[in-house]
Amino acid sequence: MARARTCRISTPLCDRLGIRHPIFGFSHEPDVVVAIAQAGGFPVLGLGRDAPEHIPAIVADVQRRLAGLPYGIDLMLPSKVPRRADLDTLRQNLPRKHVEFVQALRRRFDVKPPAEPSFFTSQARSEALFQAQIEAVLDSDALCIATAIGLRPELIERARGLGKMTFSLVGSVRHAQKALTLGVDVLVAQGYDAGGHTGPVGTLSLLPQVIAAANSKPVLAAGGIATGAQVLGCIGMGAQGAWLGTLWMGAKENHTPQALLQRLIASGSEDTVISRAHSGKPCRVVRSDWIDAWSQAGAPAPLDMPLQQVLTGEVFASIHENDDPRLIYEAAGQSVFGIEAPTCVADQMRKLVDEMEEAWDKLRLCAQAQAFSG
Repeated sequence: MARARTCRISTPLCDRLGIRHPIFGFSHEPDVVVAIAQAGGFPVLGLGRDAPEHIPAIVADVQRRLAGLPYGIDLMLPSKVPRRADLDTLRQNLPRKHVEFVQALRRRFDVKPPAEPSFFTSQARSEALFQAQIEAVLDSDALCIATAIGLRPELIERARGLGKMTFSLVGSVRHAQKALTLGVDVLVAQGYDAGGHTGPVGTLSLLPQVIAAANSKPVLAAGGIATGAQVLGCIGMGAQGAWLGTLWMGAKENHTPQALLQRLIASGSEDTVISRAHSGKPCRVVRSDWIDAWSQAGAPAPLDMPLQQVLTGEVFASIHENDDPRLIYEAAGQSVFGIEAPTCVADQMRKLVDEMEEAWDKLRLCAQAQAFSG
């Protein structure tokens, strides 16, 4: 296991955050977050899938292991969710057609009830849930707070008052302008290529538009990025780094279920699809028989968030718990092509840095050749 060497390529944001590499790694898995920090990148711990009462212990453990290394936290804060959500009440009021469709799929695929509770079987997204998550996150030592598919002005203001930077993932210039108006410090231009909830514009088209709108504020590129050459290319366009998420699912630190890991290794970019079947909002996932079933003839349209996960949360928990090779899926971007074999975060970071260096050398040689020919 080789540690990523210090790269010649850095940016002002790297200096500001105290990191060696312009690589920002998002993950829900604390072990991945710690490994990215130790390898010189900036890790962002996704806590949108964690109950508020669990967050303090998760954060305390991560901070102990990081031993002062910088990190960030990401929350998903969509609008148009209930103020409060009682899971049992929501389940009782689900449309009969959707309940019967899911019951038929569970019989067809022999989906067993999950044995262990999880976020997806015990929580429904609501303003009350988000507020509790926000309170837990603001109490952390995280250097930055990132938000996806949603902005909360009070969160940005309170984070600033605590000396924390704020990041906002944006999928359009309109979203970027709104974030800037609220005082967000760093924009993450997340293109159509990205895993998870994403918009309609590709990364290479979105990035220059967000950079122009940012008016000198730092911008990161996200979506479809799996190689160091891509990272360097985004920096060449004016970004101050790249935000990667999907790639880390190939690392042993992610503890990816074996069937899902094999699906990711076998998949190319065309094996991902944007579907509302996971959460009720457009979300890029790696395909499986479960995802495909929602696009078959006669399937009902997925419900809006949070009802879709109320409807299917037990199935999602079960197929991960049982590592079902037919049904298992996860949010994954078109960068899935970069997952070629089981690996570890340190080796992934070393490879990214080496690829950046190689791409930089090729550019220099090209420039020298042009100068000589001129």
